[in-house]
Amino acid sequence: MKSLVQRRFGAAAADYATSALHAKGLSLARLIVLTRPEPSWRVLDVATGAGHTAFAFAPHIVQVTASDITAEMLAEARKLAESKGLANVEVAPADADALPFPAANFDLVSCRLAAHHFDDVTAFAREAWRVLKPGGTLALVDNIAPDAAILPERSPGELLDCALAFNAFKKLSDPSHVRCLGLLEWDRLLSDVGFEIAHREWMEKDVEFGPLIERMRCDEATIARLRAMLRDEPLHSFLRPRETDTGIVFTLQERIILARKPR
Repeated sequence: MKSLVQRRFGAAAADYATSALHAKGLSLARLIVLTRPEPSWRVLDVATGAGHTAFAFAPHIVQVTASDITAEMLAEARKLAESKGLANVEVAPADADALPFPAANFDLVSCRLAAHHFDDVTAFAREAWRVLKPGGTLALVDNIAPDAAILPERSPGELLDCALAFNAFKKLSDPSHVRCLGLLEWDRLLSDVGFEIAHREWMEKDVEFGPLIERMRCDEATIARLRAMLRDEPLHSFLRPRETDTGIVFTLQERIILARKPR
């Protein structure tokens, strides 16, 4: 799966450098507000892509390391950092579940809109714990699958069907997708690693269907299947697709988690 991630995101690296979905968005601004970065901090951004999250932290801290498994993404991040005049951004290759950094080295580890691509999210959480200083924070943002926390009116069987359909939709649009977790599953996973959940919130994010399928290089047959999945249950009521002046728009659920490593 890692080699597939590298191939697909390597081919689309330039698109991510200019993608408004990744360069902006409410969750990016909220990360800065919620974490309250301090001037002395050293931050690691895992699976940085084109570096947008790292760049958001850079003006507030002494250094940010933008890490990713894909060389082409790192090249885009390096170019963007230089164009923005961000001299405190270091670009480094890194696998999310085997981070090549010393223990207790960072005040904050961030990971935005990437964990659903990881083969082993538990290994990532353990690595984040290892490289964080005592008292440090893991700031995680990702799309979430439906569970009882956000759809309490659904039965367990209905929730399972909807979560399976949602992950199938994500994987069809992007074969490097592994799995989006639900809210409750993230809480359990991080707590089992040893983190204390300091803050959690979720928000809705509108996604334009056209730019998505273009960025993911979907063929016509795949586009037709994705349209059908949006049209039919169980996804129609969860993703709420609708026609707009610019085409189909649907809504994802996005979660922010701040998890602290005890002192």
